[in-house]
Amino acid sequence: MDELKETIANNLVQLRTHAKLTQLQLAEMLNYSDKAVSKWERGEAIPDLRVLIQLADIYHITVDDIISPPSARKKPVRPKMNTGKKRLLISLLSAGLVWFIATGIFMIFYFIPATAKNAWLTFVVAPFITAIPLTVFSVRWGNWITNIAACSLIIWTAAVIFHIFVITYTEFYKIYFIYIVAGVFQILIVLWFTLRKISKRKK
Repeated sequence: MDELKETIANNLVQLRTHAKLTQLQLAEMLNYSDKAVSKWERGEAIPDLRVLIQLADIYHITVDDIISPPSARKKPVRPKMNTGKKRLLISLLSAGLVWFIATGIFMIFYFIPATAKNAWLTFVVAPFITAIPLTVFSVRWGNWITNIAACSLIIWTAAVIFHIFVITYTEFYKIYFIYIVAGVFQILIVLWFTLRKISKRKK
């Protein structure tokens, strides 16, 4: 068991060094603390299987490459760190697709006499729909800051949608309290992700 710990520790140090990442940067990518990464690299602990799979995905290698000694490999392992650009591209394409569909829906509504007047509301809803895939990607790939930003985008766009639809379709205009509610949820989100980060630092 000690030999396995040492092998994994050495491999993790080598992979991270070749990828030009700091322990903190890698920790944020894994949604763990840098203390946990330090323990793995010193051989004091072994990452669980889920983390090993994440590491393999980050470095574009296999789990076997992480747990096997260099002598057991046919060729040296060289991590390929291009996931950041790919993930950014996927996120941007997802957001672009939402707005492309929204534009199509707007055009359909605009040329229908019964809905032409309020066709512009399509673009009021689009930011909220955009925030949903961005939140999913942030939870999977991002860190606590991007998680806060993505969840905040959902809350505030939902508040704006509610506000605009109410004043558009009803005579009730005193709807500003919705932003107080959104502010409360905003505080809860910041506290939630901050506490999660603090708790992971203690691991």
